[in-house]
Amino acid sequence: MSTRARTQVAGVIFLVILVLLGWLAVAIFNKDFDRAELVTLKTDRVGNQLAPPAEVKVRGVPFGEVRAVRGSADGAEIDLAIDPAKIDQLPRNVSARLLPKTVFGERYVNLVLPDRPAGGSLRDGDVITQDHSANAIELERVLGDLLPLLRAVQPQKLNSSLGAISLALDNRGKSLGDSIVQLNDLLGQVNPLMPRFKADISRAADVADLYTGAAPDILKALSDLSTTAKTIVDTRADLDKLYTSVTTASGDLNKFLVQNKENIIGVSVKSRPTLELLSRYSPEFPCLFDAVNRLKPVMEKALGKGTGEPGLHVTLSVHEPRDKYVPGRDDPRFDQKGGPRCYGGGGSSAAVSFAADGDLGPANSKGERGLVAELLAPSLGMRPAEVPDWSSVLVGPALRGTEVTVR
Repeated sequence: MSTRARTQVAGVIFLVILVLLGWLAVAIFNKDFDRAELVTLKTDRVGNQLAPPAEVKVRGVPFGEVRAVRGSADGAEIDLAIDPAKIDQLPRNVSARLLPKTVFGERYVNLVLPDRPAGGSLRDGDVITQDHSANAIELERVLGDLLPLLRAVQPQKLNSSLGAISLALDNRGKSLGDSIVQLNDLLGQVNPLMPRFKADISRAADVADLYTGAAPDILKALSDLSTTAKTIVDTRADLDKLYTSVTTASGDLNKFLVQNKENIIGVSVKSRPTLELLSRYSPEFPCLFDAVNRLKPVMEKALGKGTGEPGLHVTLSVHEPRDKYVPGRDDPRFDQKGGPRCYGGGGSSAAVSFAADGDLGPANSKGERGLVAELLAPSLGMRPAEVPDWSSVLVGPALRGTEVTVR
């Protein structure tokens, strides 16, 4: 064989070897030489994040990989290559979930072991279904809604925000933990008060209903207040004059008080004995005023009010004067030292017999009260015993020292 022919044969063999090496590399990459048990997973949808060779895990432990994903009339079919050494650990009624590795990462197939495994283990060619439990559906819905949210949030900005949060929390774990513990203690103290808080909320609703009923009156009051405010604004000039007058009067009063402060203090000091005396006799004032009030109609009747001859009819005669005034003996004196007392209204005075030449005793004595009662009884139209005791206090001074003629 010529040299040229040998070179051509060597070139063909080299090309064949290159093709075989390429095929071998692809086959090794596709794991065509690896022994695996193929199981078909039927699912409603796959999404864009699941592609071969995605992992197949059971409770976080790798059990195989995804070999192919293809569409079907009911959704999608996924070929799972399960490690033959581990397939015996999977029951025939195992189900699968499609979960993301990270928030932004690709998906993987998570095989979910049932609570009650069926008889026998999974075998090559078996078909399994997607997990349709309530938890799986809720998790699938959350993850499905998370993708549009992440697209709207813009992951690069979210990454920057999370990085800033991580930097802010760096070396502050203890402080954050203490804050959470304090928050827990606070909530522990607040929780027992929640029934009272709910009751207060209910009462607040009742108060709101009450204010709703009173709203028309409140609005009317506010309207009246607005009218009052407008009136004040309209009379602002008069109010300014009033304030000026009050200021002037306050200044004058201040000057008066400054100039007469000693006199005012002196009057207060000197008035103290009088006020103390009035305070002592203050219990007697109601009785005195009541007696004066009841005396008015009695005196009007005694003075002939409403008759043809009004007035006080007294017969006076001049008689021999008494002895001359002797100082020390005839000095006027006031013997009432018993303190405040009430003489009464219709207290009786017994008829007193006395001698014409006898002494009636001191003023307002029992003898004088009896004589005054005898004199006033006919004009008052009552018996002497019914004449008030205090009549001698009012009429006695007018009659004292006069002569009475009895007809």
